Amino acid sequence: MVRMARKIAEITFGLCLLAGAAAADYDPSQYPAYETCALCHGLYGVSHTAKFPNLAGQKQAYIEAQVNGFLSGHRSNDGGQMVAIVSELQPADIPFVASWFAGQAPPAPYPAHNTEDGAQLYDQLGCLGCHGSSTSPAPHLTAQHPGYLAKQMQDFRESRRHAAGLPGLHRDALQTLPDESLAAIARYLGAQERP
Repeated sequence: MVRMARKIAEITFGLCLLAGAAAADYDPSQYPAYETCALCHGLYGVSHTAKFPNLAGQKQAYIEAQVNGFLSGHRSNDGGQMVAIVSELQPADIPFVASWFAGQAPPAPYPAHNTEDGAQLYDQLGCLGCHGSSTSPAPHLTAQHPGYLAKQMQDFRESRRHAAGLPGLHRDALQTLPDESLAAIARYLGAQERP
């Protein structure tokens, strides 16, 4: 029921935003800064496509770090869309936006199917020490779009993406894993509840 209400709110928001953009007196400063991100990531941080990650319930510091990474050029594995969008934010808006998405209810896990192999691989890689810790700056990977997770792991493996302060860590861990194994890990993580 809550998910349906959120979808209705997001569709209504999208229609209002489009109608507002068409109006001659449209003023983007009249909208909260997080609405800049909502068309892709969802008003409540749950996106409708694997191209855009779920931000709901993610760590605020992690969201801020990624926005700043795109702005500084330290992260660029998205084809340039994020740089264009986050450039519209004022520096003072970034913590506000990150707090909004971090404060939303976590997304529901994705349906669990064929997750046993992914669970074993994830355990073998030892990722839980960072990604399973509430005190680590590493992001929550659970309840994330499996397709998004698989792409990010491929990008780490192929050195198209790097973890801040940990150059090569993910690349080395993922180096020998084929795409099928990365997809299995992603399915497992997507099926787990986000804390």
